[in-house]
Amino acid sequence: QVQLVESGGGSVQAGDSLRLSCAASGRTLSTYTMGWFRQAPGKERDFVAAAYWVGSNTYNADFADSVKGRFTISRDNAKNAVYLEMSSLKPEDTAVYYCAAGRRQPTMTAPSYDYWGQGTQVTVSS
Repeated sequence: QVQLVESGGGSVQAGDSLRLSCAASGRTLSTYTMGWFRQAPGKERDFVAAAYWVGSNTYNADFADSVKGRFTISRDNAKNAVYLEMSSLKPEDTAVYYCAAGRRQPTMTAPSYDYWGQGTQVTVSS
């Protein structure tokens, strides 16, 4: 059974940076797509970023347009972990952020993912 545990959320000011971490256990996820989604109150869960395996030890990344240039995603397969570095945060980035793992395409849709964490709250004040 795969478990994903997010950490690193918190309350920050607009313009600040924050780093989210997701630790996986139960299975090695080096060939899985690792993604981040977020859900604001009263809204649907939206794609944020994903890092997907393309062969050998190479990964590509996808980002939502709203976070391109501000967020980066990285993974540490030795630790079975994925990270989301968020900079220039805006109040509209406020949401619960979820880590997910899956092996299907497309990477930007929630049904492509099989495993989900419980989420970590990010609040950005203006």
